[in-house]
Amino acid sequence: MSTTVHQQRHGSPEGADTWDAAAPADDGFSRVPPRDLEAEHAALGALILSGTPNHPQHRYFGDILDTGLTADEYYWPAHTTIHRAICSLREAGEPVDAITLKDELARIGELARIGGASYLHTLIQAVPTAANGERYAEIIRAKAYKRRAIEAANRVLQYAYSDEGDEHEVRDVVEQQFTEIITGIPSLQDAPPLVGDLYLDFVAELEEVQDGKRVGLTYGFADLDTLTSGMRPGNVTVIAAQSGVGKSTLALNAAVSAAKAGAKVMFSSLEMSAFELMAKIAAAEGKVALHHITHKGSLTKEGWEAVERLGPGLFRTLPLRVYRPEGAALSDILSTARACVRADGLDVLVVDYLQLVEVEQNRSTTREQAVASVSRGLKNLSTQLECHVIALSQLNDDGMMRESRAIKNDASVVIKVERPDMEEEGSPRAGEVDLVVEKNRFGPTATVTVAGQLHYSRFVDMAQT
Repeated sequence: MSTTVHQQRHGSPEGADTWDAAAPADDGFSRVPPRDLEAEHAALGALILSGTPNHPQHRYFGDILDTGLTADEYYWPAHTTIHRAICSLREAGEPVDAITLKDELARIGELARIGGASYLHTLIQAVPTAANGERYAEIIRAKAYKRRAIEAANRVLQYAYSDEGDEHEVRDVVEQQFTEIITGIPSLQDAPPLVGDLYLDFVAELEEVQDGKRVGLTYGFADLDTLTSGMRPGNVTVIAAQSGVGKSTLALNAAVSAAKAGAKVMFSSLEMSAFELMAKIAAAEGKVALHHITHKGSLTKEGWEAVERLGPGLFRTLPLRVYRPEGAALSDILSTARACVRADGLDVLVVDYLQLVEVEQNRSTTREQAVASVSRGLKNLSTQLECHVIALSQLNDDGMMRESRAIKNDASVVIKVERPDMEEEGSPRAGEVDLVVEKNRFGPTATVTVAGQLHYSRFVDMAQT
């Protein structure tokens, strides 16, 4: 049991109902943890009765264990020990009955502690019929789940009463504890499917790939989609560039393109305000010069009309959420992403940008370790939520990821944004932007050239120019 539920139990297992329980002293109440010792007696008795192969009731043995009942879900410690001994015999291919179980418990030095061989016979006598063993197990699991809920709630109470942590850390504790409660009682882990079971689904997906249907969501650029097969759930794309090249613009273009295709998107910006993000979208989608939107008196009548058309024509139907966290904590971004999932789902999460995100660290934590922690946290989130993450990263002058090499390791796709015309005045490639796909787990690496229309705050395929 958790240390958050303080108990003193008295007597032998036969007298297990004689006990006292109390919650932490400072909450001012005393409660009895949920348990059903009769169900525990009956479940163990059913396992012992049905544990011998070729026994008429042996079919119930596997059914009871297949409910997912584990040793830790028993309330009485002796029952936990007995269940583990039963599982040990089963794993060794040995029959389970009162004799073999007694020998196993004696071998591990636990026979006296559980009440001796006579207690095993008491368990057998307690079971009405092994056929109801599944139901007994379900009762035990339900009581264990309630105890875990109480323990989680007590942990939240203790943390809230303490002086530890700030508002964000308290929220993380609450969210984690109650998420564990909501997920319910875990079942036994299923064996992964055989390749033969996967074959038909593989062929169906292969047909779609060969027919030219995208596997993932669109980035908004035809050649980039072809090269990477689009944005896939559970993966991370890193868009990296030096300051001022346009990585935020590229990411916002991709977010809007995915949302226009029906994907649910959250754009988390640590640099730009909601107004600035909306201005960029309006400029790109309405073909209105960005500086006309952001400067006093610059918006023409035609510009106003274009912006107004975007209301019903785009903004009111676009499943794109803009999040500007008050702080820069990774926990805030992760918590808000989970809130999106609960609201109506999340397909794409954009984080602008990695080096601005903060994580809890101690004095010995280096900056590289902190950024690596952010990168790993976003990768784990993409897998947990089955969404695609676009993470923006600053580049050093030498073209390396700023402050952490782990960023590239965690990514499935790495796109470096380069503008040749920034390095060469009067460049023959003026207006061209190279999307250098430096890492691609889904295909070859290559460079995709697009056109930069930064006055509209957008990049477009060369064919659209």
